[in-house]
Amino acid sequence: MSTLSTVNSVPETFASRKQRYLPKWFNIAAGGAALIISLFFFVIGQEQPDIVVAGMATAALFLAFSALCGFAVEGRRYGKNRLATNIIIGAFVMAVIPLISLLYTVTIHGWTRMIQAGFFTHTTFGSSNIDTVVGAGHAIIGTLVITGTAALISVPFGVLTAVYLVEYGRGTFAKIITFLVDVMTGIPSIVAGLFAAALIPIVNQQLFGQAQFKSGFMGAIALVVLMTPLVVRNTQEMLQLVPNELREASYALGVSKAATIVKVVLRTGVSGIVSGIVIATARIIGESAPLLITAGTTDSYNLNMFQGQMLTLPVYVYNEYTKGHQITAWAGALILIGIVLLLNLFARWIAKRFAPAGN
Repeated sequence: MSTLSTVNSVPETFASRKQRYLPKWFNIAAGGAALIISLFFFVIGQEQPDIVVAGMATAALFLAFSALCGFAVEGRRYGKNRLATNIIIGAFVMAVIPLISLLYTVTIHGWTRMIQAGFFTHTTFGSSNIDTVVGAGHAIIGTLVITGTAALISVPFGVLTAVYLVEYGRGTFAKIITFLVDVMTGIPSIVAGLFAAALIPIVNQQLFGQAQFKSGFMGAIALVVLMTPLVVRNTQEMLQLVPNELREASYALGVSKAATIVKVVLRTGVSGIVSGIVIATARIIGESAPLLITAGTTDSYNLNMFQGQMLTLPVYVYNEYTKGHQITAWAGALILIGIVLLLNLFARWIAKRFAPAGN
């Protein structure tokens, strides 16, 4: 009889300990209440509304209120989970807000100027004249030419260096190369510009008998110094992710090491390698300090990489801002952001398109 009563009491015990949860709309309601309180104290009716403090107070009130309600209703375990989840989501929102604010500000200030006729084809020649239509055509062409040249030089050097480090590099020499790549990854961009400005005139003097102190090719070399270590590091990581079983299977079939690297290793990691190259290109396309020293500035088109100064979009934005043409500078910045966005989307497409089957 006692055993039967014990068995019958088990479901009642479990039922009495059934986990309780806050409703799904709780976070929305708590966030709205915290926002209203913060606006009432820091924004509404204030002579100097402080939106930043109101946002911080909203986050603090929401976290405190949700934590108290979570511990009271859901218990210690689920209360901690709710608090940690809200902190993670809040950190993500805090990281995204500056990006959204940047995109909104650049778009609002630059869109009206960018869509005007002639902005993509005209130059800044005669910008002191009120009737002159100022554009960024020469800066766009200069950016594409200089960045493309830098990519054409950096990609072979970077990929081959990474292949050597992963597949062949052993001993002290490989460690020295790895150390130098790490150092080059962290050098300031202005140092790369000074290096190119000191090296290229000497080379031109020796080869052509005259020293060009500013040219598009000099700017491309400065960007090569910045881009090459990024390509090396990314390619090295991608090659190290390729399973050794694939290499061993290729060797077992009698394929040479060089053919294995080309047809198996590089083919397996091609999506990550190409997307990393595109992202590295997007990283250097916005550099202004080294290009101010090396490529210089001009008010007209210049398609000669080896003679004459060549303007790029980052330098164009800087020049227009210092001249007091803020709207034109915003438009140039919007074009630059658009190019970087397209490059990142292209990198994602490459990663998806060339990913090995089964991934």
